[in-house]
Amino acid sequence: MSRHLTRPELGAVIGAIGVFAFFSLLTDEFLSPLGTATWLDDSATLGIMAVGVALLMIGGEFDLSAGVMTASTALVTAIVATELGWNAWAGLALSLVFALLVGACNGLLVMRTGLPSFIVTLGTFFALQGLNLGVTRLITGTVQVSGIRSAPGYESAGFVFASTLDIGGTSFQISIAWWIGAALVASFLLLRTRFGNWVFAVGGSSASARAVGVPVLGTKVGLFMTTALCGWLVGSINILRFTTVQANQGVGLEFQFIIAAVIGGCLLTGGFGSAIGAAVGALIFGMVRQGIVFARWDNDWFFLFLGVLLLGAVLVNNSFRRRAERQRG
Repeated sequence: MSRHLTRPELGAVIGAIGVFAFFSLLTDEFLSPLGTATWLDDSATLGIMAVGVALLMIGGEFDLSAGVMTASTALVTAIVATELGWNAWAGLALSLVFALLVGACNGLLVMRTGLPSFIVTLGTFFALQGLNLGVTRLITGTVQVSGIRSAPGYESAGFVFASTLDIGGTSFQISIAWWIGAALVASFLLLRTRFGNWVFAVGGSSASARAVGVPVLGTKVGLFMTTALCGWLVGSINILRFTTVQANQGVGLEFQFIIAAVIGGCLLTGGFGSAIGAAVGALIFGMVRQGIVFARWDNDWFFLFLGVLLLGAVLVNNSFRRRAERQRG
């Protein structure tokens, strides 16, 4: 029993139950099939990114370019498909390569220069934002790209990334399945593989991890690439679902990803956290945001909930970490 009380995601699970119960009692619309589909949809793409960011945070790093990456990859896919006439799948492949290269560059710069990842990825954030706006305006004359629906391969790509599942007469976005899958895969990697041990080790102390033979460089670069991969997945879902993308899309979302990961049990200092917890943190986000809408409250109350959740999560996470350290000691 005491082992379960030290799990990083426990606080998020308790919080999710509380938020669910609160809005279920407050408004009937929250528990309706359509209401459920709405807050799950709201949570899904945030949850995919929160899982990737959580892995990186457990490894002791941050990526402030994660939000803009979702727009950058969507723009690459959309531009080559609409302006160059490429197959949608070829556009997706090119944007995936682009994302992985940016992630690898972030990781290598952090490791080779010794600069904080906060500074390196802040630079990447501005660089990608400038590219998004400059290249899009140069090619299309506007700050948005649309029309991918007419590209060859759109139907099959849309089925994979942007279709819906009919359950009991209610449509649920396929992004929910991607979110659950990402959380399960990430959790398996963290808890059942050597790579997961490396992630916790480099997040706790890179010097100590290197001393016992952990490939610190490869692990951290891999984590940055994983975050970029999640950004590509979210960008692909968005462009194929909405068929248009704005060049300034995604700005500011990186803080929501980090907050969801922290609510889910990740520490800002690294070495402690949970992929499942990050997914639950995103679920709390979605339930609160849509619950406020269903209750017909002013949306400004969302930020109050968010602040309280963040502060509470930090306090709970520190408590669980100290408990876990006492048990190990």
